[in-house]
Amino acid sequence: MHRSASRLTRVLACAAVPVILTVAGCSSDSGKESGSNGEKKSGSSSSSSSKPNPKSSKTLEKPAFAALPDPCKALGTPTIDTLVPESKDKAGTAPKSNDLATRASCSWNGLDEDGLKGSQYRWLSLSFFRYDSQATLGDASKRAEEQYNKEVEAAKTAEGAQNPKAEAVGEVGDQGTSVVYTVKKDGNDHYNTTVVARTQNVVVTLDYNGAGLEGAAAPDHGKLLQDAIAAAKEAVTSVGAANKAPAEQPQSPQPQ
Repeated sequence: MHRSASRLTRVLACAAVPVILTVAGCSSDSGKESGSNGEKKSGSSSSSSSKPNPKSSKTLEKPAFAALPDPCKALGTPTIDTLVPESKDKAGTAPKSNDLATRASCSWNGLDEDGLKGSQYRWLSLSFFRYDSQATLGDASKRAEEQYNKEVEAAKTAEGAQNPKAEAVGEVGDQGTSVVYTVKKDGNDHYNTTVVARTQNVVVTLDYNGAGLEGAAAPDHGKLLQDAIAAAKEAVTSVGAANKAPAEQPQSPQPQ
């Protein structure tokens, strides 16, 4: 009888344990949860993940220019005659990959022969790069500035370039740099001038090369640079003209 009473006491004691634990659990703070170190965490911590990302909410700039000029028409005939006398094709040569929405280029070359005095060779290339604003890549003008820096660096490190010199050029878009150097080809010194300019979200790169062949005197370095800068300014102006509304385009005089 004594053993039965003792067994009953132990059963009742064990049965009471879950009840006590349940009550203790219900009396705790329901708005908190335990962390790995046993401390209480606030239940509002999940709200931090719903805050907007300031980068994703940034408003991108509207590109200043939406189109590019025809590169073969960006320079006037007088300019081509000055830079490339006796050009093989005054209309220029453009690659089939030209896309006036993003990038385009055109080139001219010519050999001005002067009998026993030799010949003057000239080569001219004009390229345009246009950029849009993209959430993953940044504002249009910033992307154009990055391309501008790449073009300047490419000119300074051109294959075979001897003594490259870079200088800032004013009044040619928002940024302008000229790079001059000499390249030896077939025993002749070819004098290269590259002018890189940025106007808003468009980059203009003009390469101009001159050489005296068959005994002809070397071209004037200063004049090559002067002509290249003038042509680059003309090319920059053509970007703005290409983006004018039809009503803003210059009107031809009407016949009387």
